Amino acid sequence: MKLSERKHIIFCHEHYNPIGLIRSLGEYGFRPYVIIVKSYPIIASKSKYIKKLHKVDSIENGYQLLLDLYGNKNAKKPFLYTSDDKIMSYLDYHYDELVNKFFFFNAGEKGRITYFMDKYNVSSLAKDCGFKVPDLQIVKKGEIPNDLEYPIITKAISPNSGAWKEDVFICNSKEELKKAYKKIKGNIIILQKYIEKINELCLEGLATKHGKNVFIGIGTNYKYLVPGAYSPWMNVFNFTNKQLLSQIEKIISIIKYEGVFDIEFIIDKDHNYYFMEINFRNSAWSYASTCAGMNLPLIWSKSMVSQKDPSQYLKKVPKGFNAMVETTDFKYRVLSKQVSLLQ
Repeated sequence: MKLSERKHIIFCHEHYNPIGLIRSLGEYGFRPYVIIVKSYPIIASKSKYIKKLHKVDSIENGYQLLLDLYGNKNAKKPFLYTSDDKIMSYLDYHYDELVNKFFFFNAGEKGRITYFMDKYNVSSLAKDCGFKVPDLQIVKKGEIPNDLEYPIITKAISPNSGAWKEDVFICNSKEELKKAYKKIKGNIIILQKYIEKINELCLEGLATKHGKNVFIGIGTNYKYLVPGAYSPWMNVFNFTNKQLLSQIEKIISIIKYEGVFDIEFIIDKDHNYYFMEINFRNSAWSYASTCAGMNLPLIWSKSMVSQKDPSQYLKKVPKGFNAMVETTDFKYRVLSKQVSLLQ
């Protein structure tokens, strides 16, 4: 059965993140049906590639619309994509209702993806799979363990708790941690050893057959560093570290994930790779893989239907390939006077 005979549905929040997902499908000729939870600024819903747009007030309303309009078990099973942690978690908890109606990102059972969205859970598994993981502790907001080794970085326990990225602070002392707690929104916080990085590594990939087949499209690292955050301007290349790839294949297979994902590492001055997180969804960065000739949403959908190893789609990334897929470069470099507006 041809992929063009099936509907391609994107369930997302209004954001710039889904634009790459919409374009990846649309540029190939699959104009997606898009369910967008309303927000501002209005970006993704303006894409020219959308076949039919549904704007909803909540994830719950969007999910009901998804079932009512596209959940016919007698129809050709559609593809369902998402680029948002909260929506991904919601779909994860409705696994039993969705599994026979859609091809969608999942880990084979209800709640399993959400379990591994928890940074402590996924970090513990990463250690078992051989990754280096910075020491961490879980505390209630306001708690300061006596055995902390500064500097530390604060993080929300999962992408669905607290203020997520806004709960990230680098603290060099007990006093700085106290000040950070006054701004942190989450009630449960991770305190993790802060690694002084020389760069980061982010890998964009996908998995099928519940993690038995893992495909890495591109690797990226950053052309300049941002303390406590990532740079939006990236070098793009083929990933060739066989040891790290073996560990990635192991953790994805244990989780039993199938879908598009990215996995992130910090690189220290001794060139050690420290595991940071896995995002179980399409990320804004995956569009760089599409531009490099490896369209991850498309490869995933083809591989889900054929059940063939997606490694056949690997292509050589052109030398000197750069990408900017986030909106914050202006803030980090222009407003800070690192480069001029003209540059």
